Amino acid sequence: MDTVLVTGSAGGVGAWTVDALADAGREVVAVDREAPPSDERRTDVDYRAADLTDYGETRQVVDAAAPDAVVHLAAIPHPEDHAGSRVFANNVESAYNVFDAAGAAGARIVWASSESLYGTVFADEDWLPDRLPIDEATPTEPEDPYGLSKVVGEEVAAAAARRHGVAVSLRLSWVTYPGDERRREARETFDPATAAPSGNCWSYVDVRDAVAAVEAAIDPETAIEGHEAVLIVAAENFLGRDTAATIEVVRGELPAECDLDGDESVFDCSKAKRLLGWEPAHSWRNAEANNGESPTSVRDR
Repeated sequence: MDTVLVTGSAGGVGAWTVDALADAGREVVAVDREAPPSDERRTDVDYRAADLTDYGETRQVVDAAAPDAVVHLAAIPHPEDHAGSRVFANNVESAYNVFDAAGAAGARIVWASSESLYGTVFADEDWLPDRLPIDEATPTEPEDPYGLSKVVGEEVAAAAARRHGVAVSLRLSWVTYPGDERRREARETFDPATAAPSGNCWSYVDVRDAVAAVEAAIDPETAIEGHEAVLIVAAENFLGRDTAATIEVVRGELPAECDLDGDESVFDCSKAKRLLGWEPAHSWRNAEANNGESPTSVRDR
């Protein structure tokens, strides 16, 4: 039975990942800043508390787990609620510590990078690349500490892969959940004549599809060598509107090269399909009615 260590296990994506891996019969070590209360724990999951910005603590928890794979989801998830220096330092230090410890343990590394590394999401002034759709070859030009931490994190992952083996950076879009009302509210109140530009052009990914990407990336049968970065985004925008036409109305212009069809996302995920066999299986059209699915323990979703 494979052992998988998951950091950020009490967060939104982390809790769903822990449940999915444990349900699949894997031995899961769930790591976060604090271990959850006993009444919020699964009996088949090993919960650990660690400060991942401390190399000694990180190395100790990884060495003790002896994992086959490490899924690094812990991070300060955006630059708006913390000082920029704290966001950058926390995310980069924890990534270095986790990747180095995972590599030394011989574990496959999978982690949550972000669409934010392209630089458009938290930019002071709205801009888009000269070409749409965006893919993994599109230049990364962040000016905010969160996006920059993801660029550096991918370089750290690449270095760990060169030294130790395999690392996969999952460039996740805005993660949403079954029953999540934020997409519905944004869609129902959307007026293209007055709407502010969207740095990710109303893209998202369902948490269940994010977890499926994690599962594909940690699978030893998935043939990957070294470091690979892949976009993980839903197939369409969450507005239900023609993407190019909406961008043009809201921004007043389109990028110089734009090849989008209907409500197609501005992110091209064909590399994820090619390398991981991954395609999005969930859409806002069937996910907004909560079907009762929820992880065992979620904090700060």
